[in-house]
Amino acid sequence: MPTPDLLPHLTSRLDDTVALLRSLVEHESPSNNKPALDALADRLSGLLTAAGATTIERIPNPGGGDHLRARFPFGHATGPDAPKPALLLSHFDTVWPIGTLASMPFRIEDGRIHGPGTFDMKGGLTLLLVALAALRDLGLTPPRPVEFLLTSDEEVGSPTSRPIIEASARSAAYALVPEPPLPGGALKTGRKGVGRYTLKVTGVPAHAGIEPEKGRSALLELAHQVIAIHALADPSLGTTLTVGRAEGGGAVNVVPASAAAEIDLRVTSAAEADRVDRALHSLSPALDGTRLALSGGLNRPPMERTPAIASLFGRARAAAEPLGHSLSEGTTGGGSDANFTAAIGLPTLDGLGPLGAGAHAEHEHVEAESLPIRAALIATLLLKL
Repeated sequence: MPTPDLLPHLTSRLDDTVALLRSLVEHESPSNNKPALDALADRLSGLLTAAGATTIERIPNPGGGDHLRARFPFGHATGPDAPKPALLLSHFDTVWPIGTLASMPFRIEDGRIHGPGTFDMKGGLTLLLVALAALRDLGLTPPRPVEFLLTSDEEVGSPTSRPIIEASARSAAYALVPEPPLPGGALKTGRKGVGRYTLKVTGVPAHAGIEPEKGRSALLELAHQVIAIHALADPSLGTTLTVGRAEGGGAVNVVPASAAAEIDLRVTSAAEADRVDRALHSLSPALDGTRLALSGGLNRPPMERTPAIASLFGRARAAAEPLGHSLSEGTTGGGSDANFTAAIGLPTLDGLGPLGAGAHAEHEHVEAESLPIRAALIATLLLKL
């Protein structure tokens, strides 16, 4: 059948799509709950098989939920002549603890589908499943095989899935990531890199009333360092540093001997990440007798809008036009697994999920009417790219 049948087909199955999304949302899956994540991986394995996957690999993760890798045998060539696969990336963990459904139940109001994880990113996961199923139902065959990687630890920085993602990316032609889009449905062709650092300060304790002059306040030293850290920001380049958490001291009548701060770094380029990292490691005490210890680093490299990504977006925009879908693009300060694929040079499009709002917030929701057209867009991209 011709590709214009995709949107009517998916629109006619909107109720089934909503039911699938509901089943995923009502299976709560916080990042730190291995039993819940593994049980969801069991269900997802069945859904992947139903969508046409011929191979499903379960990747053990003793410290968290197991990951899944599914393969769909599209394309017309095999063996050494086979084209590189399209890589689909999705995570199935959420930030919401077990029991959240009691206060945030799945519900539909005024065309909006509410519930924990609807927008980030079980809505996007649903789109991938129904897009693949639509290709199967309509007998449409993409020119490339598809590798679908589902991970369980994105919300906590992808500590175990990162090497798996990067290994898959090195053998792929391009990556599609259905994370939430920018307002209005714009795709994400750039993301800031994310760094996490901890600065620990050691001072010298002393009695605050009898001999405070013999002490060296770790908290006072930390105050100097917080000012120095924030001075490293360069808003003109999109570089921000935020000391989001600080603590220290003990008894109120003792000059504090220890303090610590946690630092959030956001950068738009690898060059800026290197500059700030060197500067943070070069921090020196302002007070004699205090010591500094810095740990941490860049958690996600920046997703820079390369010519290859710009070209991929141009082709995606052209592919969307027959659907009556006008695509735009933009950048965001948040990170995703798209940062990893883009940083190793794989052309990547992010933000392909359904329209909505409220990621990580109580008003989290997706727009029901956006589900068919965004699924049709993903299916079309698999056919055209």
